[in-house]
Amino acid sequence: MRWFSMVLFASISCAQTPADAVLDDWHKAAAVADEARYFFHFAPNGVFLGTDATERWTVSEFRAYAKPHFDRKKAWSFQPHDRHIAFSPDGTVAWFDEALDTPNLGPARGSGVLVRLNGAWKIAQYNLSIPIPNSLAGEVVKMVAGKK
Repeated sequence: MRWFSMVLFASISCAQTPADAVLDDWHKAAAVADEARYFFHFAPNGVFLGTDATERWTVSEFRAYAKPHFDRKKAWSFQPHDRHIAFSPDGTVAWFDEALDTPNLGPARGSGVLVRLNGAWKIAQYNLSIPIPNSLAGEVVKMVAGKK
């Protein structure tokens, strides 16, 4: 009986939530350059924060930026892993972070907020970042400040 309880717990803890499914499909849509499917996953007032400090895009702004990539059938391919999702007590908001393997940025991180609208999870905010090791942070800060 104890073995069964442990297996059941492991199965539940590894189960994919509907919020996970949305994020996974969103990443897959980018990888196959499916613009309509990719932007379908955003909330109407969603925001995408890119790696550059100037990159704060509304959905329409981000779509305009991304359109040439999708038109060329070469968007981006992020492979998520180590994702963590937490849900509000009423189940209408989720916040997450995920490690990403990317061919052009190297290791990256995505974090954000999902909201439940009309029964479906939508991306309200996505923040793409490049984690900088603490041992390199001082040099990066100097470079960004233009001191080097």
